[in-house]
Amino acid sequence: MKRKSYSQMNCPIARSLEEIGEWWSILLLRDAFHGMTRFDEFETSLGIAPNMLTKRLATLVENGLMEKRPYSAKPLRHEYILTPKGTDFYSVLLTLVSWGNRHVFDKNEQPILLSDRESGEIFEPELYNPKTLKPINSRSVKIVAGPGATENTHERLAFRAKKTAERNAESNTGKQQ
Repeated sequence: MKRKSYSQMNCPIARSLEEIGEWWSILLLRDAFHGMTRFDEFETSLGIAPNMLTKRLATLVENGLMEKRPYSAKPLRHEYILTPKGTDFYSVLLTLVSWGNRHVFDKNEQPILLSDRESGEIFEPELYNPKTLKPINSRSVKIVAGPGATENTHERLAFRAKKTAERNAESNTGKQQ
């Protein structure tokens, strides 16, 4: 029997990544946030082969993250504009920058920092629960099955719950000794 792909199993991370395409596409979105819209701008910025760039841009257009618009009739030329779906990816990029600054680069190697537009203060973004205003992290979130959850998702969540219970039991045993 042929194994299903993660997207066929309704894995939210895999499906989200398939919408983006690959890491080149993330860099294209980054450049679009920097104001680039034209094929030659992306090509120069990334040093990517034209056939690869064409394929990546087509994926982003097909998946609704960018829109292809003509800007010249003779010769016909297009620019690539972020859609609302593409614009929503900005927080993902900022989170990747922050993660990279903490875990990939030494403090004196960080190539970019995030600065508040008004105050100019450097900051690291954090995710917060909008109801409790508490930070979101692996200890503060419980993942539960949603309405589109498959049997595989339920199994994975049951496995996670079992492992969490085991770790908690071990931790409590250690505290009692």
